[in-house]
Amino acid sequence: MSPCFKYMMQSQNFIKPSHSSYSLTIFLVSLLFYFHDDFCCARLITLPQNITVPAVIAFGDSIVDQGANNNLNTLIKANFAPYGKDFVGGKPTGRFSNNKTPADLIVEQLGIKELLPAYLDPSLDDKELLTGVSFASGASGFDPQTSQITSVLSLDDQLKQFKEYIEKLKVIVGEERTQYILANSLFLVVGGSDDLANTYFSIGIRRLQYDIPSYTNLMVSFASKFIQDIYKLGARRIGVFNVPPIGCLPSQRTLAGGGLRVCSEEYNQAAQIYNSKLQPEVERLNETLIESRIVYIDVYNPLLAIIENPFQYGLEVVDRGCCGTGNIEVSILCNKLLRTCPDDSKYLFWDSYHPTDKGYNILINQVVGKYINDFF
Repeated sequence: MSPCFKYMMQSQNFIKPSHSSYSLTIFLVSLLFYFHDDFCCARLITLPQNITVPAVIAFGDSIVDQGANNNLNTLIKANFAPYGKDFVGGKPTGRFSNNKTPADLIVEQLGIKELLPAYLDPSLDDKELLTGVSFASGASGFDPQTSQITSVLSLDDQLKQFKEYIEKLKVIVGEERTQYILANSLFLVVGGSDDLANTYFSIGIRRLQYDIPSYTNLMVSFASKFIQDIYKLGARRIGVFNVPPIGCLPSQRTLAGGGLRVCSEEYNQAAQIYNSKLQPEVERLNETLIESRIVYIDVYNPLLAIIENPFQYGLEVVDRGCCGTGNIEVSILCNKLLRTCPDDSKYLFWDSYHPTDKGYNILINQVVGKYINDFF
C-alpha cells in the first residue's frame, strides 16, 4: 500500500464533513493516493474559494523545531537515535519526535510540500525558501532568559533570521511577490511551555522575581511584541498556540507530581492563567492590526481531553514516554543506549516532553480542522 494512502486513511477525519458528499470525495482522493504517489502533497484541507497559502513559516520552540538546534552549541538536540525512528529511512533530523512535527503535518495537509525544513538546513534551495521554513529552536520561549539558559535561538534571533529570509525572497522573486507570499502565508507561533515548565518552575530563576500572575503578564507582553514585530515585516495570517497542560507532561509528572506521578495542578493552573491572558491579547491585536487574521489556537483542552480519555483516541499510555522509562528522558537523555517501547502508536508521548507522531496527528487534526477557516 502506498505510504501516502496509509497517511490519508489515518487523516481522513482531519476536518468535519460539511456536506454529505465529503466522505465520497475523501474516498476518491484516497484512490488517487493509492495509484499515484506523485499526489503525495495533494491538499487535504478545503480552503475557501480563491484562497491560496503559498508557504508556512514557523517560530518558537521544540514543537516546531525542524533541526535548527543541530549545529548550535547546546545540549538541547534531537539529531540522534532513537529520535526519527519512524521518519523516512529511520533518520534522526533534529525533530523532537519519532517522526514528523506539527509543522510538517500542517504544511502537508495544506498541500504545499511534505516536510517543513529548518531555515538553518544547509541543503535548502530556492523552492524550499519560497514554500516556507521554520525558525523555531528547541527550548526557546517568549522570555529571553529561557533561551539564554539553554544556549538556543531566542525569538529575537529568530526574528533576525526572518528578516534575512525576507531579503533572500526578494532576490529570488522580487519585492512584489515577496510581499504576496508574506501576506498570504500561514505563520505559526508556538511558545510559552518552556518559559513556565523550565525557566519558572524547574530551574526557578524567574520564580525569585515574579509570582505566577506577574510572570504570565511578562510572557504575554513578550508574545504580543513578537506578533507585532512579524506583522510589521509582512505577516498577516498568524496562528498563536497557547500553552498545553504542562503539568501532565511525563517529565513534569516526575518532577512535580509526587510519588504517584499525577498531573501537577500548580503547573496546569499556571498554564491556564497564561492562556486566559493570551487569548484577549490576541483578539485585541487581531482587531487593531489592519488586515490581520491573528488566531488564538487552543491546544490545552484538546491535549487534556486525550490525556483523560486515551482509549477514545486509540491510545493506551499517556503518563510516560516511549523512550527509556519514559519518566524523565528527553533530548540527550533519550539516546541510542536506551530501549524504546515496542509500539509507539499506543503512546501519546515519544519522550518525556514531546508527543509521538500518533499523538501529534490526533491533536493537529482536531486543531487545524477547528481553526483553519478563521485565517481567511
